[in-house]
Amino acid sequence: MTGIWAIIPVKELHGAKQRLAGVLTPEERHRLAITMLEEVLAALAGAKNLAGVALVTLDPHATAIARRHGWRVITEGARAGHTGSVDAARHLLAAEGIPGILTLPGDIPATTATEIDTAVAAHGASTNITAHGASTDITAHGAFTIVPAHDELGSNTIIVSPPLAVPLRFGDNSYLPHLAAARAAGLEPKILHLPGIALDIDHPADLASFLRLPQSAGTRTRALLESINITTRLEK
Repeated sequence: MTGIWAIIPVKELHGAKQRLAGVLTPEERHRLAITMLEEVLAALAGAKNLAGVALVTLDPHATAIARRHGWRVITEGARAGHTGSVDAARHLLAAEGIPGILTLPGDIPATTATEIDTAVAAHGASTNITAHGASTDITAHGAFTIVPAHDELGSNTIIVSPPLAVPLRFGDNSYLPHLAAARAAGLEPKILHLPGIALDIDHPADLASFLRLPQSAGTRTRALLESINITTRLEK
């Protein structure tokens, strides 16, 4: 156990994924958002290297899933956008003495428990953090690990120890600014490339990339997209 807590910001799922409106109906977008979130949460549930999971949300479906797993639900900052939600949660966790946090979005349905454990283990190899926040090596002042989006523009997973060691600001072009922010804080970022985490679904082109990803085979998200014949819609 590493002492790392996962933070997942989840905005209300009704009306989600507006940028897919050209290929999906509102009802299909809602179903897709739910399915993707459920797959991400299933991966988190299977991960072995996390000390805890917190969802920042007001969405009833997401809240119900969290309660079933015995996870924490944080409502503070839930409507403050991705950055505001993560900041609200990491401030709360830092105040409670949590030694580090991992944050990832709810729209990376090809990720797996193995990927999450790989990221946390790689981070822990640098920090040697224990569940009580103790550290025994020269990086005791902190560490920063990042998994960029497939286009190396976004920041799909960040692990930071202590939780407030680096300022975070998410968005479509956050990857390079996050590297710079970590270095400005005196931390050399560890960069990992993990294909499931890397592929978030925001645009129609992301749907096509997801269908080509071998790791998408067997996912409920792929089954949903195939059931509505998304390939034909993308070709129009």
